[in-house]
Amino acid sequence: MRLSSLPRYAALIAVVMLGGCAAPPSPPAAPPGLDAEVQRLMSAARVPGLSLALIQDGKVTYTHAYGYANVDKQQPLRTDTIMYAASLTKAVFAYTVMQLVDEGVLTLDAPLPTLLKKPLPDYPKFADLKDDPRWQLLTPRMLLTHTSGLINWRYINENNKLDFKFPPGSRYVYSGEGLNILQIVVEERTGIPLETLMQQRVFDRFGMRHTSMVWRDSWAGRETTHYGKDGKVIPHKRRSDARAAGSMDTTIGDYAAFMAGVLRGEGLSGAAYKEMLSPQMAIVSVQQFPSHWPGDTDLWRGSGLSIGIGWPLYNSPLGPAFFKEGADDGTNNVALGFRQSRNGIVMLSNSSNANNMFFPAIEYVYGKTCLPWFWMNYIPYDRPDLMGLQARERPELSPGCR
Repeated sequence: MRLSSLPRYAALIAVVMLGGCAAPPSPPAAPPGLDAEVQRLMSAARVPGLSLALIQDGKVTYTHAYGYANVDKQQPLRTDTIMYAASLTKAVFAYTVMQLVDEGVLTLDAPLPTLLKKPLPDYPKFADLKDDPRWQLLTPRMLLTHTSGLINWRYINENNKLDFKFPPGSRYVYSGEGLNILQIVVEERTGIPLETLMQQRVFDRFGMRHTSMVWRDSWAGRETTHYGKDGKVIPHKRRSDARAAGSMDTTIGDYAAFMAGVLRGEGLSGAAYKEMLSPQMAIVSVQQFPSHWPGDTDLWRGSGLSIGIGWPLYNSPLGPAFFKEGADDGTNNVALGFRQSRNGIVMLSNSSNANNMFFPAIEYVYGKTCLPWFWMNYIPYDRPDLMGLQARERPELSPGCR
């Protein structure tokens, strides 16, 4: 029984027996055979370690870890293993910012010059923009929705300089640089370092005791080792600087607790929660990366693929859905939530190959979800013909539903 069918069972009428009322049967914590299926997918996609959590009606109901944190040492991955969240950090940062918006500390549409203590190019990390006045048009909304027009990371350019690829507010272009700009705003407006602010506002709220924006020495020996697509060993980075775009370490239980809180809408007003998960701009790129490449498609129009504030959104057969991915060398993660049922799934891995098993794993749990897997580059392991940039030329071969 897949979790997409669970609401029907929750609606069963209680049976009167022996003068009392029997409670309706509780839905299973996970679909039958899930562990075996995950292990099969890990083997097929060559993923050494993966942790998974399921959320039902805003509550974490299942967590499990599979495979190895370190293959050479045969060290099992555990649910309390410290794992790199990568860009899942961005969703937590967005949630933090929306709390500040709720309180009037920030306004989503305020121009950047009104929010910073000095012009953006006067900050050494953003001096590349000194001859481009378009930075003055940026707003927190643009930075949180990846519509600033800035490239993802400056090192992608041959000259290693930060620049605009599109006019601000005109197109979805994923930009970690944009999130780091907003971090400056947040720290200046609150007077609190980001790692402290997120600890107080999110990690403490949701009981995330094993999550931090910077490395903790007490974690030594508990962290996962990472593995590239070819199995190359990549040591876990011990990050000492908090970055809104992605410095967070966490565990599967901790991030699932955050995701459950998001599904409940905890910590935000109804208005802020609705704004966060409302479409801000339609997504027209063939794939998310490299999203600064020119070219439009209407392939995703039918599913309503768009960007919310911190979360991509789409219309699934299970109702409105939101998700966030996180990837780095040796890391692939995903969090997916369905608003109506308040159900969700989180998967964290220590492998660059895990994106090739995420879509079939999600469909095993929920049935047909119409996840925009090609746009996400979640090409199933058994579709090598769709892997690589050449597949962008024929995206019609890979619709969201199949």
